[in-house]
Amino acid sequence: FQVAGSKKIIMSLWKVNDAATKELMTSFYRYWMALGDPQIAFRKAQQKVKEEFEAPYYWGAFVMMN
Repeated sequence: FQVAGSKKIIMSLWKVNDAATKELMTSFYRYWMALGDPQIAFRKAQQKVKEEFEAPYYWGAFVMMN
């Protein structure tokens, strides 16, 4: 993805629940559009997922590169 020009990559380290993934990605884009900073948006999105899905299995799988 980076070779193709992506500046940031969000990926999961293991297979994750669809509902948790949906919550993370919709929250991420909402925060990113509101705040303009993808790293802050990603952290806030993880925190939001953590509120609904407490176990790290759901929110800890996701990482942002670069």
